Amino acid sequence: MTDPGAVSLVEMLEERQHLLDIAGRMSGSAAMADRVVRETYRRWYALGDDERAGIAVPRAWLTRVAQGICLSSLASGVPEPRSAAPPVTGVPVRRPDPVAGPAPRDPAMVEGHDRVVRRFAAACGAGDAGALKAVLAADAVAVSDGGGRVRAAAHPTHGAAAVARFVTALLAGRPGPVVAVESVNGRTGLVLRRDGRAVGAVSVSVDGTGVTAVWIVLNPDKLHSWHHP
Repeated sequence: MTDPGAVSLVEMLEERQHLLDIAGRMSGSAAMADRVVRETYRRWYALGDDERAGIAVPRAWLTRVAQGICLSSLASGVPEPRSAAPPVTGVPVRRPDPVAGPAPRDPAMVEGHDRVVRRFAAACGAGDAGALKAVLAADAVAVSDGGGRVRAAAHPTHGAAAVARFVTALLAGRPGPVVAVESVNGRTGLVLRRDGRAVGAVSVSVDGTGVTAVWIVLNPDKLHSWHHP
């Protein structure tokens, strides 16, 4: 990553699985791991552009923050990560020793995730902003990456109403994209296609019955593998 201040969403999604594995092993809870990773990214996007540009190794920073949140939450017994962020620095930290295998996935959690994502997909397919808002958590966030090739939001979109408007606008146009429920980043997500060509891949974070984060890859260079013949 030559420009830490402009880390792409695709790279962030790759780091997300790494962070989920670490948080899952430390907390022993898939739900807790998801909350830790969301809080880690919230802190990343809360940094100023100059602060992010000063972080030489984003993975090291993200890893350290996630570990710090886990340790603080486990020590205090607080289920929702709200501990203070560690000082921002560009100095790399030692990665934890590898542990065989990813964190175990709770079948009930997987089923719940799938159920919420399918509700989200149905609302997207209908282009219904009201239905989208209903399935979004109040503090939901949406992040999009166009890779400089297509228009995307420059900053994360926060709040159920704003995210619903953003997603509805993304799905607008004639013809609108076909919304398909498929595996994205190893979990149930959405793929948006027009005439068989993928125009977006959407990874979704879920907490309980609501969507908490929507990660949208719009960069055409990253969507080739999603095209249908």
